[in-house]
Amino acid sequence: MDINLKRILIPSILGMISASLLFVIRGITFRLLHRWAKKTETKIDDIIIKAFKTPSVYWCIAIGLYIGVAISELPERYVFYFSKTIHVIVILSITIATANLTGKIFKNYIQKLDLPIPTTGLAHGILKGTIFIIGLLIILSVLGISITPLITALGVGGLAVALALQDTLANLFAGIHILVEKSIRVGDFIKLESGQEGYVEDITWRTTRVRTLPNNIVVIPNSKLSQSVVTNYYLPEKRMSLLISIAVSYSSDPEKVEIILVEEAKKAAGQIPGLLGDPEPFVRFIPGFGDSSLDFTLICQVQEFVDQYLAQHELRKRIFKRFKEEGIEIPFPHRTVYLREEKEWQK
Repeated sequence: MDINLKRILIPSILGMISASLLFVIRGITFRLLHRWAKKTETKIDDIIIKAFKTPSVYWCIAIGLYIGVAISELPERYVFYFSKTIHVIVILSITIATANLTGKIFKNYIQKLDLPIPTTGLAHGILKGTIFIIGLLIILSVLGISITPLITALGVGGLAVALALQDTLANLFAGIHILVEKSIRVGDFIKLESGQEGYVEDITWRTTRVRTLPNNIVVIPNSKLSQSVVTNYYLPEKRMSLLISIAVSYSSDPEKVEIILVEEAKKAAGQIPGLLGDPEPFVRFIPGFGDSSLDFTLICQVQEFVDQYLAQHELRKRIFKRFKEEGIEIPFPHRTVYLREEKEWQK
C-alpha cells in the first residue's frame, strides 16, 4: 500500500497541484494582458492574446503531467506512454495556437491595408487547414506511425472519393480559381448573365453568396459562377459613367439645351452624394433626331454603381425644373396620320 501510494497517489496529487497553480497564474496573467491590450491602439496584441488563451489550458495540463511523471517511480513503459501523451498535447496546442494566430493576423492585415485580396471563408479555411494537416503529420511522426503507407492509402482512396465528389471538388477548385484570378472579390458589385446583381458577401469552399439590393442572398455554386458571364462594376475601378437620355421639342435650340444640361450637372456635382464633378459632365446630341423630339445624352460620373439611382433622380428633377423656367418643351410622342379617301368603290 505504501509503495502504491508513493508511486501513484503522491505524483498524481503533486501533478494536480502544479496544474492548478499554473491555471491560477494563467488566469492572472491573461487578466493583466487584457488590461494592457485595451490601452494600446494596435489590434495585434489582442489577436495574440486571444489566439493563445485556449492552447494555454493544454500547456498547464501538459506541465502538470510532466511534473507528476518526473517525480514518480512508474515503470519505464508507462513513463514512455505518458511522455508521448504530453508531446501530443503540446504539439496539438501549438497547432491550434498557430492556426488561430495566422488566420486572424491574415484577416487583420488584409483589412488594414485594404488590398484587393479576399479574406473569405475559403481563403481562411485553406490557411488553417494547411496548418492543421502539418500538425497532424508531426503528431503521427512523434507517435511512430509511418506516414508513407498512409499517404499511399489516401492516394488510392482519394481517387474513389474524387469520383464520388465530382461536384463538390469542382466547386472547391472553381472557388480557388476565382480567388487567385481576383476577377470577383468580396465586396464587389457584380451582375450575372441571368440578370441578378448585388454585392459579393463571401466566397466559400462550395458557393459564392451575393447580397442583392433588396437585401436578399443569392447562393451560386462556384462552378456555375466560374462559367458565367459576369459584369464586375468595381473593376477596373468603382467610378463609372452615368448616361441620362433627355428629349426636347424640335423648336428648341440645341446649343441652349446643351449649356443648360451641363450647368445643372456641374451645380449638382457638389450637392448630390456620389455624383462627381471630375471629370466634368458633358452632353452629346445622341441618338439625335427622334420621331417627335431632339434626343440628347447627358454623361457624368458617379462614385460607384449604386450612386446612379439617387443621381438620376435628383438630376431629372433639376433639369425638368430648369426647362420649365427656360421655356424648353419636353414633347409628348405624337404621329400624324394621313387618310386617303377612295371613291372608286362608291361607283
